Amino acid sequence: MRFRTFGKTGIKVSEISLGTWQLGSRWGDPFNEEVAVKTLDAAIKTDINLFDTADVYQGGMSEKIIGKYIKTLDQKPFVITKTGRRLENHTKEGYNEDNIRKFIDDSRKNLDVEALDMVLLHCPPTDVYYMPEVFKLLDQLKVEGKIKHYGVSVERIEEGLKAMDYEGVEAIEIIFNMFRLRPTEYFFKRAQEQKVGVIVRVPLASGLLTGKFTKKSTFGKDDHRTFNRHGEAFDKGETFSGVDYEKGLEAVEALKKVFHTDNLTAIALRWILMFDAVSTVIPGASKPEYVYDNVNATLLPPLTKEQMKAVEEVYNTYIKDPVHYIW
Repeated sequence: MRFRTFGKTGIKVSEISLGTWQLGSRWGDPFNEEVAVKTLDAAIKTDINLFDTADVYQGGMSEKIIGKYIKTLDQKPFVITKTGRRLENHTKEGYNEDNIRKFIDDSRKNLDVEALDMVLLHCPPTDVYYMPEVFKLLDQLKVEGKIKHYGVSVERIEEGLKAMDYEGVEAIEIIFNMFRLRPTEYFFKRAQEQKVGVIVRVPLASGLLTGKFTKKSTFGKDDHRTFNRHGEAFDKGETFSGVDYEKGLEAVEALKKVFHTDNLTAIALRWILMFDAVSTVIPGASKPEYVYDNVNATLLPPLTKEQMKAVEEVYNTYIKDPVHYIW
């Protein structure tokens, strides 16, 4: 494993870390604590030292299992959790002091810690970025010793740029992958200038970029890849990175020809690591073997200039319009 400096925090974090949305289950499947613990253990064994979770993952069970698990470790990983999506109505009005304090305290209880390593606002409505009182409250929670660091998880680049207006923001979690190239245009440069850590989420475009899916692939009825392809439940950019599924399959076939392989997982992650602005990548894993698949990216040599150019050409041909202009 290689490590990178996590922005202005100065902390060294693993290039490949662990996202825990699917921890111990696939989307929509029952939660399995035994599998969850084995998955966390696989991450530690491969030198991953950062876990990313949220208070809504598995109804809080993701936080609870992580909290319980890290109690068994001598050297504890850095745990990022996210807050805000528990709101019944996800509006800017919900981001008030009472709600935020309650959510933070609930996460502290779930993780069984005095202070959260880092908390991110969980893709709040755009208007929240124009509410300085929210960020002042996070500053106050640091003073009170309830959180050590904070940042935001965003849907759109413009939200990330606005978040960087607040000095206390130390990290931004953003979708970036072979099907989402726009962050390279300006966002990364600004983040580096501000020494803001960049956490890359949805790095495999909900699995599209593994190369394993076909037109015949099916997903469970409670899997967002079934019910949210057009944004029926939440931002459609969260599902296949907002890419039309069949168009995405065409792009994947083109990428397979570029790299002469049907398994794109490690290559897609290695591509992300070609960008110095990236602090860490958080592919999810529902079971241990997926952790090992993801970590294989660190073993690959750097991609060549020709390969990087070829990825850009595939993007421009299949993906750019309309994805580039939405997020």
